[in-house]
Amino acid sequence: MKAVILAGGMGTRMGPDTTDRPKPLLEIGGHPILWHILKIYEAHGITDFVICAGHAGHHLIEHFARHRHDPWCVQVADTGERTATGGRLRRIRHLLGDEAFCMTYGDGVANVNISELLAFHRGHGRLVTLTAVHPRLPFGLVTFPDGGSPVIGFDEKPEMAGMWVNSGFFVIEPRALDAITSDDESWEREPLTRLADRGEVAGFRHTGFWQCMDAPGDRRQLDHLWHAGQAPWKVW
Repeated sequence: MKAVILAGGMGTRMGPDTTDRPKPLLEIGGHPILWHILKIYEAHGITDFVICAGHAGHHLIEHFARHRHDPWCVQVADTGERTATGGRLRRIRHLLGDEAFCMTYGDGVANVNISELLAFHRGHGRLVTLTAVHPRLPFGLVTFPDGGSPVIGFDEKPEMAGMWVNSGFFVIEPRALDAITSDDESWEREPLTRLADRGEVAGFRHTGFWQCMDAPGDRRQLDHLWHAGQAPWKVW
């Protein structure tokens, strides 16, 4: 089985660190976050990867030319500087064959049980499985007790237990890519909506750890967890 990693975005919210290099090569604990993601898949027996490159993609090619990671087989595909996520998948379809493949983004880590995710996908027979997680509020939640007291309760970045969001860990049948009609379509918008409207998307609920590296603060937090020996995504 192959795993596809979307690694072509501009990463503008990370500031100057991504001006001339891809965000997936920014390091957590001395290794690119992309290395951590591939290690998660390797822990479940998946070692055949297609990396969809775009912005500063030559750095990805050079990285894997310099660093051999047995037993990984890594193919870096140039999918265009400005191509949307759906367009990137559309451009590498010829590399995928006829079997289901895993897909995720090159800036998020989790302790998703990939083996259970695959078993779930094979059991329901739909074209796409999306791993859903509880989101966290970006700000601390303040609660006021009854009676007008000024004493408050505080919960830093609480989980929104009643809601689920897309974590970015997918299993996809190649036929699902027929829903992508152009390079300008984001996978998460029109194509996934079309498939969901046809009843072809199933949700795998993950209640464990998940963190996307959207901003420098996220990177610092992940780096802290790694150096403290408290990285939940380290499943290898």
